[in-house]
Amino acid sequence: MKESFVAVTSTRVTRAERQAQTRERLIEVAREMFLSDGYAATSLDKVAVRAGFSKGAVYSNFAGKEQLCMAVLDSIHEEQIEGVVAAFSQDTDLDGRIEAFAAWAREGLGQPRWTALEVEFGAIARQSPYVATELVKRHREIRAAIAELVRQVTAEAGLGDTVDADQAATTLLSLGIGLGTLRSLDNTIDVGVFADTMRALLKSSKL
Repeated sequence: MKESFVAVTSTRVTRAERQAQTRERLIEVAREMFLSDGYAATSLDKVAVRAGFSKGAVYSNFAGKEQLCMAVLDSIHEEQIEGVVAAFSQDTDLDGRIEAFAAWAREGLGQPRWTALEVEFGAIARQSPYVATELVKRHREIRAAIAELVRQVTAEAGLGDTVDADQAATTLLSLGIGLGTLRSLDNTIDVGVFADTMRALLKSSKL
């Protein structure tokens, strides 16, 4: 009985790992197709064929195309957040961290294909309560993550609670979305305004 239990448990783990690998592959392929062809032009059938799975495999991991695209956007947002955190984790003073963030923004902010997908998918929110609800949820999560990062950075800089982290997070996220949209159309736009805004927020807190 013990050997049988071990075998069943091993099989279950293997199935879970295989399903996770399938999901990861589907997100990877869908990301490539959504970014290159757009949301509307990409079907679940095309994603399944490109990934080497049946359409059933897609539906066993995602309820539909909206859920798959949301997972793709999540993967993009995670990379962006990781970049921001890495910049503000540099072993330097606050001004150096702000410069590191500006350097990241010059490379990672306003990627045309990412921005186009976000805009196209965001427009669906008018007809889809699911998309509207999930986008609001994710924006709140991103804003909360930025606020926590602001608290951490200002605490390490000895500024204590002089900065309203939630207000700063809302300001920076709004600026990032707007600036990213502009840079997706004109990549000559400088993102130094990000660094300037951060410095202004901190400077006003110390007056």
